[in-house]
Amino acid sequence: MSSIKQFQVTFDCAEPERLARFWCEVLGYVAPPPPAGFATWDDFNRSQAPEDQGSWFACGDPSGVGPRLYFQRVPEGKASKNRLHLDVRVGTGLVGEERLAALEAECARLIPLGAVRVRLLYDGTDSCIVMQDIEGNEFCLD
Repeated sequence: MSSIKQFQVTFDCAEPERLARFWCEVLGYVAPPPPAGFATWDDFNRSQAPEDQGSWFACGDPSGVGPRLYFQRVPEGKASKNRLHLDVRVGTGLVGEERLAALEAECARLIPLGAVRVRLLYDGTDSCIVMQDIEGNEFCLD
């Protein structure tokens, strides 16, 4: 059996394009061009049945290294803590105050985008900032 080389991370959400564009800003990802035959994503959405308009959106790492992110509209809202979350690795290799400063700088960049700071976990050496995206999904600055 061969090992899997690629995977996609799927988000259930209320507003797929809005959440996808938030994560594009967080990760430096890009939205793909609209499907063939459509000048814009709005044109594509207008061609769909009303119940399907805006029901999904995707984005990807422009370098092709990171996983594709897929966002799909679901009728139910978020009810509890995520069982799986993303760690945005901004402090890799840093420790102590230097690591904390890198995490705080990234936190300050993300708050104007709509992210919410939940709490800081810091023991003097290692640190992590728990945050929420614009739909309340938890993620960590690590």
